[in-house]
Amino acid sequence: MLHSLYIQNYALIEKLDIGFERGFSVITGETGAGKSIILGAIGLLLGQRADVRSIRAGASKCIIEARFDISRYNMKAFFEENELDYEDECILRRELYASGKSRAFINDTPAQLSQMKELGEQLIDIHSQHQNLLLNKEGFQLNVLDLLAHDEEELNAYQKVYKEWKLAQNELEQLKERMTRDKADEDYVRFQWEQLDEAHLVAGEQEELEQEAETLSHAEDIKAGLYRVVQVLSSDEGGLLTGLKECCNVMTGLQQVYPGAEELAVRLESSYVELKDISQEVSGREESIEFNPERLAEINERLNQIYTLQQKHRVSTVAELITLRDEYASRLAAITSSDDDLEVLKQRCEHLYVEVCRHADSLTEARKRAAQEVELQMATRLIPLGMPNVRFVVDMGRRKEPGVHGMNTVNFLFSANKNGTLQNISSVASGGEIARVMLSVKAMIAGAVQLPTIVFDEIDTGVSGEIADRMADIMQEMADNERQVISITHLPQIAARGHTHYKVYKKDNETETNSHIRRLTDAERVEEIAHMLSGATLTEAALNNARALLGKK
Repeated sequence: MLHSLYIQNYALIEKLDIGFERGFSVITGETGAGKSIILGAIGLLLGQRADVRSIRAGASKCIIEARFDISRYNMKAFFEENELDYEDECILRRELYASGKSRAFINDTPAQLSQMKELGEQLIDIHSQHQNLLLNKEGFQLNVLDLLAHDEEELNAYQKVYKEWKLAQNELEQLKERMTRDKADEDYVRFQWEQLDEAHLVAGEQEELEQEAETLSHAEDIKAGLYRVVQVLSSDEGGLLTGLKECCNVMTGLQQVYPGAEELAVRLESSYVELKDISQEVSGREESIEFNPERLAEINERLNQIYTLQQKHRVSTVAELITLRDEYASRLAAITSSDDDLEVLKQRCEHLYVEVCRHADSLTEARKRAAQEVELQMATRLIPLGMPNVRFVVDMGRRKEPGVHGMNTVNFLFSANKNGTLQNISSVASGGEIARVMLSVKAMIAGAVQLPTIVFDEIDTGVSGEIADRMADIMQEMADNERQVISITHLPQIAARGHTHYKVYKKDNETETNSHIRRLTDAERVEEIAHMLSGATLTEAALNNARALLGKK
């Protein structure tokens, strides 16, 4: 329940600090006194968008803070999921700055506005006149059924399989679109793959072929050069090997008379062996080099094929061409197997659709039972509210395709007269009738939902007299069932029924106007209700009437 409300520098409120009680409370005050301002401030705590124009003129920031007693309500899960400290007293605070900045806090911990909104919806429900428009919204009507049906498990199970079905459907559509594109591209992809595959590409062959082509192109020069080296090394007349062999013999002969010759002889012999080996290798290579125009033409043809493919596909290596070839092969394989994938996905979608329908049927049965309860409760509640011939019917239909909330369409049909035709409630109900219907709906929902605080903002517009008294009965009944009910009202019949009575009023000083709220004493309540009955001038009859109304509590 709402324990206290603190407002500073918001609109016409300089500073307000008021406590609230359990049970049924009423707030009264002249039009324009500031009741809507207080509700607007509470709305900021429920996640509504901030407007810097709401900050009191001349102030740099405004603060709205509310304290809620949540000790009787199972809300620990929310705090654990959002990593917030849990206390039996929950504090919501919003700070607005003239710069446009806004900050939100839950139990003095900075919080996101979405978190504040989610928590606020579990703490307090503000029902204003514009909410009566919800009666004609199918989503609201369906939500009423679900709340009365207590079908959270069925709805969660349905929405889980519905989500899987929608994802599978999207996947199926994407596959169909891809298959359409692939079928159109299949001939192109196949041609590219076949061209690359028929090339029989081998990694590294380009470099080898280019080197071989370079050698064949200069075969005569290479052969002549190698022959000249062999002649220099191995010529019988003046060749290096002949001279070196003679040096080795001389140095060997000197070993007996010159000790230093032994080492030099070894080194000369080593050089002779190395040069002889080189000479033989050069000679072999010289003999292997041949000018082969047929082989050169073959290599150039192969290289031209590789260069053409590289230019066509805008790559520079054979390895990249091989990668492209494999990618085209994969695309062709995917195109070939897509028919099988399509069939598998179709079967999955069909299976999930059957599951969606099965869960939807279970949800429908729960809602049908709730619809009967809604019709019974609404008639029971509306008859005492001046509608003895009321008929209220929950018309349930079936969608062609499943929706996120099931397969059901819901329409509240209403008639207040014996011979009246059942029609959409917004089409036939007057403002006063809609207010009574909405109050009955709220009372019905309150019996099914654990909501600590309900605020009615002038829901009694368009009614008076005995009907107002009956509406007060309903509010009092809701408050007696462990709920805090606060009614902002202009009707003395409702104001007199509150356990506590608050008055909103404006007060002027030399420079500005301020809105205030205070709790009335018993004597002040008599005068306030008498004013509501007779206007500005108090009469003894009005005072006696006010006392009589207060005596009905």
